Amino acid sequence: MSDLLSIGRTGLMASKKSLETTGHNIANANTEGYSRQRVVQTTGSPIIKEGFITGTGARVNGTKRFEAPLLEKRLKSSISNNQFHKEKATQLERVENIFSEVNGESLNQVLGNFFNSFRELSNHPENDSIKSIVRDNAEFVIKDFSRITGDLENISRGIDSKIGTEIENINQNLNEIAKLNTQITKSEASGDQSGDLLDQRDLALRTLSESFQVTAYVDGKNRFVVNAEGVGTLVSAGQVQELAVAGNSKEKASNNMAGGIEVVFKNRPLSNITHRFQKGRVASLLDTRNKDIGALKNSIDDIAYNFAREVNYIHRQGVVDRPVELDQNGNMIKEDYKGKTTGIDFFAGLTDRDDAATELKLHSLIQEDTSNISTGLTPNASGDNRVALDISKLQYKKLLNGGTATFEEQYLKSISNLGVKSGKAQLNSEQSEGLLSQAQSLKEKITGVSIDEEAANMIRFQHAYQASAKVLQSADEMFDTVLAIKR
Repeated sequence: MSDLLSIGRTGLMASKKSLETTGHNIANANTEGYSRQRVVQTTGSPIIKEGFITGTGARVNGTKRFEAPLLEKRLKSSISNNQFHKEKATQLERVENIFSEVNGESLNQVLGNFFNSFRELSNHPENDSIKSIVRDNAEFVIKDFSRITGDLENISRGIDSKIGTEIENINQNLNEIAKLNTQITKSEASGDQSGDLLDQRDLALRTLSESFQVTAYVDGKNRFVVNAEGVGTLVSAGQVQELAVAGNSKEKASNNMAGGIEVVFKNRPLSNITHRFQKGRVASLLDTRNKDIGALKNSIDDIAYNFAREVNYIHRQGVVDRPVELDQNGNMIKEDYKGKTTGIDFFAGLTDRDDAATELKLHSLIQEDTSNISTGLTPNASGDNRVALDISKLQYKKLLNGGTATFEEQYLKSISNLGVKSGKAQLNSEQSEGLLSQAQSLKEKITGVSIDEEAANMIRFQHAYQASAKVLQSADEMFDTVLAIKR
């Protein structure tokens, strides 16, 4: 009967542990990242008694959490992919807002006004009021070029700031994972259960996956390793290789902006790993800054450079619109009391395309005196409008993109490309959101807590507990019967 008491006791303890685990599952049904657990229960080691093999009850060998490694890997990949497209859509939408025409005219309209004012000047080449309008419209063009590039640079600076914040959060997450690695190792070494710690580590890995694509595995020395795809190992057991950001000169910055930040290893500041990240917010931010915004800025700079160059080329051939002295041979004197009489640039000379939209400005002679605006090619020739007319015709000449696009067409093409990229990013964001929801749903079905199932288990284990208690009660009554016989 002592064996019966022992069997009843083991059943009681096994049922009690199962009830505790079920209660733990129910309590964490809404805990993010929690994986349901179950008791690992086996039969006790049987014994041979009086020639018969006799059971010794139940044994609890601990608890085990439900795992789905392949689904977990798929989930982390879906998170990285979704965050990449989501961040891309957000940033490109900000860039699109720069070119919104709600609050004013777009650049192509401002350029059109500039050429139209020269066209009007060609009809009235000696009208000083129209020359002032030409100069004012040129200033509007300069301001709009500067506004666009300034806004693009501000968005790039904002992205730099966000990358810096992202790297800080990544380092905190890496250190948290390393800390959990140490706790899990100690817990498993002492025979304790580590299911909740493993859940916390998986949740930290999912958070890390938002920043970049992550792979994790246990190496040959039983160390838990976390890799950033394309970058390398960031966590190995309790050791962490932190990241950092470093500002660079314009020549070395990947976005061609002074102070543009690059991502490096903290302990190796010269190791530029900016281009090695895959998926996630970090790769998306860098890709948008370096490629999308960079390409758009280069396109605007190219338009500004060619615009200024073509206008200057024609304007230099003309003569100032004021009486010009001639020498004994009837040739025009190249300088008078106001300065040069020909060869005057309309815009201050740009040395190259780089930052042309930012550096574009009126030539000082045009800024100071509208009589320096050339309208004709012949000095002292009233009504000569050939320079003004030729400049106005630049509006319809295909001078960009290998002679296939006008200034307006090239600008609209750049904006159209931006719209296509933004629309594609938004579509990819929505599609990746659906794939992420699907991955989360599949993972939840395998490892998540079902209240209905746990409630049924609660009743089952409660009945088992009561039955085991009944076994103990029966054994106790049998002992009382035997003792009563002896009395």
